[in-house]
Amino acid sequence: MAGKQVMVVGVDDSDHSFYAFEWTLEHFFNPPESAAFKLVIVHAKTAPTSVIGLAGPGSGDVLPLVEADLKKTAERVSAKAKDLCNTKSVSDFTVEVVEGDARNVMCEAVEKHHASVLVLGSHGYGAFKRAVLGSVSDYCSHHANCSVMIVKKPKTKH
Repeated sequence: MAGKQVMVVGVDDSDHSFYAFEWTLEHFFNPPESAAFKLVIVHAKTAPTSVIGLAGPGSGDVLPLVEADLKKTAERVSAKAKDLCNTKSVSDFTVEVVEGDARNVMCEAVEKHHASVLVLGSHGYGAFKRAVLGSVSDYCSHHANCSVMIVKKPKTKH
């Protein structure tokens, strides 16, 4: 439908990501026909060379295996996202798989689609893990040219 704003939702293969995605469908696309947004679901597929890194001789033999695994993951994530949209009767959506660092991929998707909102899940890393691994949501909250909503999965009580 013309005139709708765009919402980009970043998904990976984590429970946190799909919790955020399901939460978004429930709160912004329920019922689907009254949704104010066109939904763009983006999965950032890691480049196989960045997974292997600076491996020594023989690493070229591993590259096709890593690429196949990353491709399977992307296909699985895309299929799960499509299934969730279909289950919730959401039809105004697209799914994109883009190779690259998730931080850059999400910010570029915002620009490409002129998104009003970017939705990301939070892995709930502590300060140390966040410093070592980097935080996609933290990066995007500072660099995306739109509002960024970070959806946290509730912690389970023991």
